[in-house]
Amino acid sequence: MSPMPTTLIAFLGACTLVAASPGPSTVLIIKQSLHSRRSGFLTVLGNETGVFIWGVVAAFGLTALLTASEVAYDVMRIVGAVVLVGFGVQTLRQARRAKGADDTVWEGTRKSGWASYRGGLLLNLANPKAAVFALSFLPQFVPEGAPHLPTMVGLAALWAVYEVGYYGLYVWFVGRMKTVLSRAGVRRRLEQVSGGVLLLLGVRMALDS
Repeated sequence: MSPMPTTLIAFLGACTLVAASPGPSTVLIIKQSLHSRRSGFLTVLGNETGVFIWGVVAAFGLTALLTASEVAYDVMRIVGAVVLVGFGVQTLRQARRAKGADDTVWEGTRKSGWASYRGGLLLNLANPKAAVFALSFLPQFVPEGAPHLPTMVGLAALWAVYEVGYYGLYVWFVGRMKTVLSRAGVRRRLEQVSGGVLLLLGVRMALDS
């Protein structure tokens, strides 16, 4: 097998492991999928737009500046923590308001497509670890002798497209469970769990050095 296919197989395998690792994006995607498949999928697209942007930034070497500057990293870390805490508080408020809803079916709060996309994008871009990870992850899979910049951008695009398919399975699965998840009690509990996790992740990011 030639080096390029072998590299791509290794790259996609690594992408799978990265996507399977639970994190803020996974929680937000599942949370939005509870409302509708459209909302969940647009959140995925927003998140993967952020992945591609960080990949391109890494290709140009700009994330090295973020890694080298403790002040820049800390500023982004605090911004990311605020975004996560904001999402967590918003989710917990939605769950609390839903207590007065009919116990059979809870429609939840409808969000526009742009709001769902923006939420996924903002959450990814506000995470400095995503930037640093892109810088350390993508160069490992640039074949020896290949042009660095276009290869890195191509890998970033492949990474984003692959994760659209991967997280799309989450959206599909939540949609398949709609009969169970549409019950107000179940949905409210999942919203509470999602909000709590996002809140804790925000606090953890704020305290992380």
